[in-house]
Amino acid sequence: MMFRRNESSKKLVCGGAAAAAWLLVPLLVLLVLNTDRLPKVRETGITQVSDLFFSIRDRLPLSKDGITSSNQVQYPGATKENVVQGDTQVSSSDSESAKLIAKLRAEIAKLKAADGSPKKTDSVADAPPSPASSNEIPGNGAVDAIKDHDKEFLAMDGKIDGSLRNSDVRASRSKLSCDLDNGAMSICAMEGDIRMQGKYADVYVVSASNYTWPDNKTVTVRPFPRKWEIQTMQKVRAVNIRSSAPVATTDDTAAAPACTVTHDAPAVIFSSGPYSGNFFHAMNDMIIPLYNTAREYDGHVHLVVTDLNPEFTSRYRDVLAALSVYPVIDFDADVAVRCFPAVRVGIEIHDELRINPALSRKGYTMADFRDFLRSTYSLKNAWATPANRSSGQKPRLVMVLRRHARAITNEAEAIEAAREVGFEVVAAGPEMVRDMARFAQVVSSCNVMVGVHGAGLTNMVFLPNNGTLMQIVPWGAMHGICWHEFGRPAPDMGLRYVEYEVNADETTLKDVYPRDHPVFADPASIHKQGFGKVGELFLIGQKVILDIERFRSAMQEVYQSVTVT
Repeated sequence: MMFRRNESSKKLVCGGAAAAAWLLVPLLVLLVLNTDRLPKVRETGITQVSDLFFSIRDRLPLSKDGITSSNQVQYPGATKENVVQGDTQVSSSDSESAKLIAKLRAEIAKLKAADGSPKKTDSVADAPPSPASSNEIPGNGAVDAIKDHDKEFLAMDGKIDGSLRNSDVRASRSKLSCDLDNGAMSICAMEGDIRMQGKYADVYVVSASNYTWPDNKTVTVRPFPRKWEIQTMQKVRAVNIRSSAPVATTDDTAAAPACTVTHDAPAVIFSSGPYSGNFFHAMNDMIIPLYNTAREYDGHVHLVVTDLNPEFTSRYRDVLAALSVYPVIDFDADVAVRCFPAVRVGIEIHDELRINPALSRKGYTMADFRDFLRSTYSLKNAWATPANRSSGQKPRLVMVLRRHARAITNEAEAIEAAREVGFEVVAAGPEMVRDMARFAQVVSSCNVMVGVHGAGLTNMVFLPNNGTLMQIVPWGAMHGICWHEFGRPAPDMGLRYVEYEVNADETTLKDVYPRDHPVFADPASIHKQGFGKVGELFLIGQKVILDIERFRSAMQEVYQSVTVT
């Protein structure tokens, strides 16, 4: 109908649609700014929405006194009777109001989308994310802080972490469980409202109801699995796990700092340790325990490293990227207050280069770990195929060579002897071994690895199943140490193990000490003086002079075991 003027009041009144439109504006703003069900709008976004809101308010013609009644809005274009009867049509001004409200909605949607851009801090190490290839902390004194809830967290995580949101985690109660009695490692696991402030080495457990805290309400963990080495552990930064409340309480429980970055995925905090430059220790103390701890999350876990050595993240970037789709976080440099649904402080070790499936939370084995490495480095040979002697095939052997302590002084003759027996020999000096990804391919292509006891033999993890490791044991009653570090783990990796034990004539120590010296007469007495003395004499203080004929005979036995007619 046509609009009619009310001559008595000289006011124009619209219908219920305009009233609803006016009431909707503040409701939309309040919904976005105050609800806990939507991402928080950043400060700049609030300003934009506020400006737009007042712009719309000013452009909506109100009643003469600027106040609306509960039933109607004063507006040009309708009589009082029309309002009551509900038969008023929308005017051009009414249409403009709808457009303004639509603009407000669009602006809100734009701000919500902008709030989804990832936040970056300087504490994120340069380790490119990549997809992962594939509940209780076990061990002596089992810790079960995160058990059935792990699956819930993973289901909540989906494929993208929500680390961009600046808001506090809303959790009424948190849980904490620690295993501090294990002789090798201390581990604490927590879930709920967990807040991490790396720069101060603090992890806050908000409102933990299930843990008996010490008087200072703090548990300290050095997240490196070599507790028996006191001096080593002193070099590891301690992480303080603190009891806290959402706000300060009367029992002196400090309030947790407010979250500045909120993550949907859990976190694992560990130290790269003082030995990360040594391949044995990096694999034994960090990579295998980290796999055992973090693999179950299928990539959706944040790796947080204290005592971060850039060489560690550089050399093992492929492994770290396979375990986590997120960049590594430098704990010590991190100024943010990061909030997680769950955190583990410390990683789980069982033995030297071993995983005990009975203790592993997910029943992992060394075979699983080696499959993981094959996937990470795209290694083609899962199994060593015996060479056929009658067809002229040669089994492939890699000899790991040393340049200083425990080096083979006559390595050229040893290599030639292995070739004469029938092997295709790859001589691997430190320059080849240093490129781990490349050397993994080399080792994976071989049937046999040979070398004097040392970190280089750790590359046995890349040998194919049914491969053979020959360890040359240096002089000095070193069988026990050598077997424990490389011989004992070999069967769990699906490998054959052979020892070549050096005799008194095959060590350069014979040029330093007489045969009646304890070095030769009673080497066990040297061991009683402590590992420092053992290292000084038998690990650092000697080189190996192989008896070539004796070595050739040993090589012949290995050759027979890896070939068929």
